Amino acid sequence: GAAFWQTISGEHGLDSNGVYNGTSELQLERMSVYFNEASGNKYVPRAVLVDLEPGTMDAVRAGPFGQLFRPDNFVFG
Repeated sequence: GAAFWQTISGEHGLDSNGVYNGTSELQLERMSVYFNEASGNKYVPRAVLVDLEPGTMDAVRAGPFGQLFRPDNFVFG
């Protein structure tokens, strides 16, 4: 799942914090399919990450795109 969001973020010109740094209007088209716009020109994934083990969620949060997600997007247990 984390690799998917890394790829989609790159295709839409987003850095690992969800800030748009793209160079093309095409990158902004259909942004709302995968992301919601937050304050400060930042985008967050339209996703809920679910797993039975909290360790998996910790690995995603500690990864290169862990800051992309809102804390309440993680469900485990």
